[in-house]
Amino acid sequence: MSGSKDCGGHHKFPRKNFRRVISCILILLLLILITILLIWAILRPSKPNFTLLDTTVYAFNATTFNFLTSNFQITVRSENPNDDIGIYYDRLDVYATYRNQEITLRTRFPPTYQGHNEVNIWSPIIYGTMVPISPEYSVALGAEQMAGSVFLVIKIDGRLRWKVGTFVTERYHIHARCPAYITFGEQSDGVLVGENVVKFQFYSRCSVSL
Repeated sequence: MSGSKDCGGHHKFPRKNFRRVISCILILLLLILITILLIWAILRPSKPNFTLLDTTVYAFNATTFNFLTSNFQITVRSENPNDDIGIYYDRLDVYATYRNQEITLRTRFPPTYQGHNEVNIWSPIIYGTMVPISPEYSVALGAEQMAGSVFLVIKIDGRLRWKVGTFVTERYHIHARCPAYITFGEQSDGVLVGENVVKFQFYSRCSVSL
């Protein structure tokens, strides 16, 4: 009888030890999480800054009613203003819009890690061939082009993650909106850089939201 009681006692000790180990691990993980959250709250990451530096227009043809063909190469500057936080850009898509309507296909930037106070420069090409636009916008676009100035918005949409030490956050949405004025005819302030190719210099700060 005593032998069977001893066997039962031997089984209880491993279970108690196992529970203690699990409890210690959970407490350790909780302390790590609290530490990370405190660091995160103290650092308070700032949004990255985006700037549209220039736009080179290879094609901008709205002569066919309700359709637009365009081809641009843009230069975008991105800056991480944080001293202690890195940024993973998992996905960034850039495209041009006129009156909130997309007029080009979306071009994707390569995934990028941006370190503390680091600056990245991208020069993607965005284009659209015979993109349908609404009749009212087509009329307005034609009138603006005849008047010598068309207002576009270069948009950047994507997902990013913040990196604090070895900790990497979940993904957040990011949206950047960059104004761009394209001028034509005698009012054009662009520089001719090739046959029917005009480059417009900007330093247009983009609005950024997360």
